[in-house]
Amino acid sequence: MAKKDLLKKTIKHVDATKYDATPIIDSMREMSFSSRDTARAADIMAMMLKNKDCTSILTLAGSSSAAGCMQVYADMIRYNMIDAVVATGASIVDMDFFEALGFKHYRGTPFVDDNMLRDNYVDRIYDTFIDEEQLQVCDATIRKIADGLEPRPYSSREFIREMGKYLTKNSKKKGSLVQLAYEHNVPIFCPAFSDSSAGFGLVMHQHANPEKHVSIDSVKDFYELTKIKMAAKTSGLFMVGGGVPKNFAQDTVVCAECLGKEVPMHQYAIQITVADVRDGACSSSTLKEASSWGKVDTTYEQMVYAEATTVVPLIFSYIYHNVDLQKRRKFEWTKYLDGAAAAPAEVKRKPRRK
Repeated sequence: MAKKDLLKKTIKHVDATKYDATPIIDSMREMSFSSRDTARAADIMAMMLKNKDCTSILTLAGSSSAAGCMQVYADMIRYNMIDAVVATGASIVDMDFFEALGFKHYRGTPFVDDNMLRDNYVDRIYDTFIDEEQLQVCDATIRKIADGLEPRPYSSREFIREMGKYLTKNSKKKGSLVQLAYEHNVPIFCPAFSDSSAGFGLVMHQHANPEKHVSIDSVKDFYELTKIKMAAKTSGLFMVGGGVPKNFAQDTVVCAECLGKEVPMHQYAIQITVADVRDGACSSSTLKEASSWGKVDTTYEQMVYAEATTVVPLIFSYIYHNVDLQKRRKFEWTKYLDGAAAAPAEVKRKPRRK
């Protein structure tokens, strides 16, 4: 099979602003199993966003961005639902930044000869295909950005901000999560940043510049995110998948305590996962288990055992149509982390214009 025949049908990302999922969520609230869990997750998300003191954190793991939820996550920033993002490098670089450069993900199938795909330089994520040659352009673009920066250690948040700045002048697809985060001063953290296309680009950069080069300081990432937790009066988590992003965001409570700061546990927490709890993992523990570590308050927590692309658009649509997001406070944590503003909790807000 020719490569052009494999890469024919593009993934169309769902625009969950175009429909109102309220009747579905309302119906689910009266049902059982994962339906009721999904409705309760939507209700907790609404409570989180209506709390004027609460800063919200989105954590992303897995491949739901490539699978069709990419616009939903970008719209969470566009419409002021999310104040910070913690994600895998793949979600941010190989998926979102990749498409912002003008490339696509394609509808494929798991029932295929993977050796044939390799011969055609086509990569597979279950039933989604990606052009490996285009990914290598993404690698090279990361190197280009790194080559233009002052040689020093950067947090992944600082480097991703440079990626967003690059997209303001060079993007082929507007409205990516990385670009919107840059424009709205929403920080993005990738604690395992090199485990992605960014890793290849940065290795090429360091190989060509052995004496003076850009590096990523993951400890600085942890400190910066903990600074947000310490500055916020309260916080909530909307977690898609688990793993490193989930644990990284939750651990800020413990880290603050290590620094001698008494902070509340995350007041609200939602996790959407298909992971099993019986092996002691469940993408870094259930939320109730996390409470034993002092990370999450169990008053408003909800595990939703579902594949993310089936429920995330419904929850987003419900929030979009039922919460007045224009009145919600903008935290703009990037300004605080860059030293350009005081912590939002310390700022006296002027009344919004009508």
